[in-house]
Amino acid sequence: MPITKSAKKALRASANKRVFNLRRDKAMKEAIKEFVKAPSAKLLPTAYQAIDKAMKRGVIKAATAARKKSKLAMLLKKSV
Repeated sequence: MPITKSAKKALRASANKRVFNLRRDKAMKEAIKEFVKAPSAKLLPTAYQAIDKAMKRGVIKAATAARKKSKLAMLLKKSV
């Protein structure tokens, strides 16, 4: 357990960040799953947006985001 005042504050901040990051991660995964279930051009921007937001937040790295987006684009191309 944190002892100093700054350590307690850091713990609170960390807990708040964790909630936001989990929310971003879950939203991204759900958007990807929805797209994979039924690949369509209408769902692609939603999935891209969720991936970009997760990347901007730092939940995933830029290369991971690019790889996920590329994979979705290939899936859409294959389905059409």
